[in-house]
Amino acid sequence: MIRKLKSGEFRIYSRHADKKTGKRKNLGTFSSREAAEKHERAIQYFKHH
Repeated sequence: MIRKLKSGEFRIYSRHADKKTGKRKNLGTFSSREAAEKHERAIQYFKHH
């Protein structure tokens, strides 16, 4: 899940909340949405590879 921050950057969060903390994990912050989407595809590739 990609969200835009107030600073204008984009952050990738895990799809499901962490059971211990109840929050989503931060999987990286990027300056552009394209960069965040590219990294999210890489994450999905390695998760399901």
